Amino acid sequence: MKQLFRRELFKLLFRRIQEQRRFLQVLVGPRQVGKTTLARQVATDLGCPVHYVSADEPTLQDRAWLGQQWDIARSLTRQKKRAAPALLIVDEVQKVQGWSETIKRLWDEDSASAMPLKVLLSGSSPLLVQQGLTESLAGRFEIIPVSHWSFTEMRAAFGWSLEQYIFFGGYPGASALIQDEERWRRYIIDSLIETTISRDILLMTRVDKPALLRRLFHLGCEYSGQILSFQKMTGQLQDAGNTVTLAHYLDLLRGAGLLTGMSKYSGQKIRQRGSSPKLQVLNTALMTALSPVRFAELVREPDFNGRLVESAVGAHLLNTSQGSNIEVHYWLDRNREVDFVLTSGRNVTAIEVKSGARRTTLPGIAAFDEAHGATKKLLVGAQGIPLEVFLSQSAGHWAA
Repeated sequence: MKQLFRRELFKLLFRRIQEQRRFLQVLVGPRQVGKTTLARQVATDLGCPVHYVSADEPTLQDRAWLGQQWDIARSLTRQKKRAAPALLIVDEVQKVQGWSETIKRLWDEDSASAMPLKVLLSGSSPLLVQQGLTESLAGRFEIIPVSHWSFTEMRAAFGWSLEQYIFFGGYPGASALIQDEERWRRYIIDSLIETTISRDILLMTRVDKPALLRRLFHLGCEYSGQILSFQKMTGQLQDAGNTVTLAHYLDLLRGAGLLTGMSKYSGQKIRQRGSSPKLQVLNTALMTALSPVRFAELVREPDFNGRLVESAVGAHLLNTSQGSNIEVHYWLDRNREVDFVLTSGRNVTAIEVKSGARRTTLPGIAAFDEAHGATKKLLVGAQGIPLEVFLSQSAGHWAA
């Protein structure tokens, strides 16, 4: 029996493609989280002819190439006396210039002629994929977000301990390298970070100051788990431009699955957007690969370990809330802080993270509850919910 990871995603995708009538299915997520493997596993189990292509080439593909691949997939539906369903998988579709307009035309042609061709698209640049979908393919698609691997997935697949997951993060392709930390770091930096920035951001999006974007990414990894105003960022970065540029670059980094700047919870959307961001990596491997601290040294680095634990919790909440109505914020009032605030409809969950075992008080939680009325107040670590238990449940579980 074959080994199957990301089982729930597999079931969802398999069911949607089986039932596909009116909608394209679109897998969206960062590099190296298993989108291609997931698509191939589903294709194998469907038992129908499959045509798989990838646009992730050094030279960009064009509309003519996409049309040719579509025609090849169409021909697979005609191999029997009666037309039978076939599946077209286009990986990294956002790399094709004008892809959304071309797919709209081809999809509408197939719909009009009752062509039994199922289509699965995937992309590692969510901002660009979403832009193409909303501009040309409105009403014709469903998105399935594919986030970084969770603690439970890495434990099930590779037998990782909680400590290993906190340090080495959720990149399955790097799991075989962790016994050689230098090699693991080079893989994360060269094959994931650099490839994502150069090919998924700089190659696909206009960035006037690429060196600034790279420095902002490194700054975000160094300060993950900390609130840093845009004014302070400009003090840390040379040639920093203006705050609008920095905010835009943070959006690009989030879209690529690397880093985000969480906004402050205030109960008012306008004030949230104008707040100082709390920097947050979306995979803790991005912090540790760029840090001089080694896995065996964590016990002697309590400050770094504390930020790493908080960043792991933040990444978990952000990754598992994708595709839902849950929003993740922080809260700060003078020196009273709540690490994470989850909102889901009328429910507001305040979360404090403690990585030490010392006695804990919660002045931030109490002040937040008085100001905003928390539906639920959670302590993670110390005398609260064990970190291993918290990371084993999605943001939806804790926000309900």
